[in-house]
Parts: sequence; structure tokens; C-alpha cells
Amino acid sequence: MGTNEMLTADAICAQFIELYGRRPRVFSAPGRVNLIGEHTDYNDGFVLPMAIDRRTFVAAAPRDDMTIGAASANEGGRIEFEIAREHSSGHDWGKYVYGMAECLRREEFDLRGADLLIASDVPIGAGLSSSAALEIATGFALLDVSGQTVDPVDLALVAQRAECEFAGTRCGIMDQYVACLGIEGHALLIDCRSLEYRAAPIDLENARVVVCDSMVKHNLASGEYNRRRAECEDGVRRLAEYLPGIQALRDVEIADFELYANALPEIVRRRCRHVITENARTVAAVKALESGALVQFGELMYASHESLRRDYEVSCGELDMLLSIASRCDGVFGARMTGGGFGGATINLVDSRHAGEFKEKIAKAYQAETGLLPQIYICKPAEGAGSIA
Repeated sequence: MGTNEMLTADAICAQFIELYGRRPRVFSAPGRVNLIGEHTDYNDGFVLPMAIDRRTFVAAAPRDDMTIGAASANEGGRIEFEIAREHSSGHDWGKYVYGMAECLRREEFDLRGADLLIASDVPIGAGLSSSAALEIATGFALLDVSGQTVDPVDLALVAQRAECEFAGTRCGIMDQYVACLGIEGHALLIDCRSLEYRAAPIDLENARVVVCDSMVKHNLASGEYNRRRAECEDGVRRLAEYLPGIQALRDVEIADFELYANALPEIVRRRCRHVITENARTVAAVKALESGALVQFGELMYASHESLRRDYEVSCGELDMLLSIASRCDGVFGARMTGGGFGGATINLVDSRHAGEFKEKIAKAYQAETGLLPQIYICKPAEGAGSIA
């Protein structure tokens, strides 16, 4: 556990004692950045995320009743609800806390009341999955104070259901999975159908992962994310007439898709083309990562962004501008948007010798073009969730 995390854990512990008058246990879960494999997870495909060294912390202590109370150190506000009773939170973060409690209860975990305090340094709205970090840290906290244990993959599935039902986002499993199972120094190639993974080491001697927050915030619950998912499902139904037995776009090879692509409506065709080619790029990318072929990995990142921009239409002017600037900077192997899209962040793979210089150049150029100062994070692949104090 790094020094910054311990300082954060100590700080939230002190705040909890001040707020609730007793000592808590502290749990944390990381944000994540997806190196490649975007909008493939809910199509049963492949993704290559890494947990990052920015975390959400939940301090927790049991209560003697069946009430869960929670406060947010970052966003302010408090919520309180009784287990198994309906609750409507006035705070966005409260939806995730209540959703996790309710979904765990439905899975027949025997929860008891608890007081929680939440603090995080995962940026919200930057495509770094602050929501999954909150869900997983909350889940571990609620189960621990109730004397319950859970398999990490099962907890990820519970958290996915909570996000779908209580936040209105029909997300795949990637974010919650890597928040639970991240491995320090590695990205995870996750098969979103079998839920198996392969750890791929990241060459931190020669490259840095740099995240640039465009400062344009997206809201996945706005409907665009869910619309893309419905378009993919429509594509599967139509392609199944020609390719019997397919269950998801994951099952369609590029050559087969090209044979029957013209049978699809144009928009559905473009959505399917992105997902099918992105799966192929992701499998190729992990091989490049494992062999240290950083130039090849970077080329796949650029191709991913172009597909997301042109075929999936989830990029935006600010993200495209960050890509354009990055492509002109020294030492950049590749760059792409990451996360759901419509704002958020880009991810850049940068030669270690140029990372500091890249950070300065891209911030200056982006601010000159947009008037917005991007938040830039050099991220290291980190461990998944667990208790820390």
C-alpha cells in the first residue's frame, strides 16, 4: 500500500471518528482506465483495463439497528435508510450506496446496519469509473461489518446489477471486475463472457500511462450509452439470420461480418463494425503488450479511437482535439478516448523519457484551443479492492 493511500486512510479514519464517535475499518477500491476494448464488454467481448493508483475509500462501523447511514467527504450530504425499505436518494452518490445494499440483500446476504464515510481521489466524470470504485468499496464495507464474505467476481456481478438498476446505466462487467481483481503492475485481458482473465505486464520502465481529462463531463444515464447497446442487440438479431447460433457480436468474425454487413441498416452496421473490429484489436493489443511492442500497441490505440469516433460516434470535439495534440508530441506511442464517451478522458501511452514534457505540452495546447485546463494523471497499474485499516 503506497504512502498516499495510507495518508488518505488515516484521514478518513479521523473524519469518521469525528463524525460518528467510534473507530471504523477502512476499505478501498481503485478507479480504472481501459487501455483498449471500448464498448465491447456488454457485447460479451474482450477488454484490457488496468486498476489505477487512485481510489475510493469507505470507512465503516456496525450499528445495532437495521439502518445504514452514509456521508460523503467529497461531495457533502448524508443519507440514511433502513435495510429492505425503499429509499430515494437526493444525492447521486447515494444511489450507488443504496443500490449495493439492496442488491446484496436480494442475493441473501445477511446485512446489518452500518455507518459509512466515503472519500475518493478518483475524478468523477473523467471516464475512470468512479462509480464502480464506490460500488465495490461500499460492498466490501457492508459485508465486512455484517460478518459476511464474498467471492470477488460475485461482488462485481452484484455491483454491475446495482449500476444497471439504480443508476440506469446498462453497463458491462469490466469496471466492477477490475476494481475487484486488479493486479499491481499489470493490465487484465478480461473475457466478458467467461469472466476469465489473463494478466499482462505493463512495461513501466519504457512507457507511462497518461490520462488527460477533457473537463467535458458526460452522463451515461442520458440514454446514449443504452441506445448504443440496443443498436448492438439489433445487429445480433439481424446477423443471426445469416449466422445461426451467434449470441453476441463477440461471436462474429470480421470476414463473416463483411459478407453480410450490407443487410444491416447503416447505423446498426457501423455500431457492429466497431465492436467486431475492436475485439480483434484488443486481442492483438495484449499480444503486443506482452512482447513489449509498444509502437504496435500505440497504432492499435489510434485505430480504436478512429473507430469510436467514426463508427460508434461516442467521441466529441474536445476528445478529438486531445488526440490531435498528442499525435504531434514527442514520445507518444498511441492515444485514444477511454470510457463511455461524450466527454471524459483520453489515455496516452508515452515514452517514459517524454512523459513530463508531454504533460506540459498537451495542457498548454488544449487550454489555448478550448479555454479549459485539462487535469492530467500519470497512472500506475494498481491492486484491486480490499481492507486497508
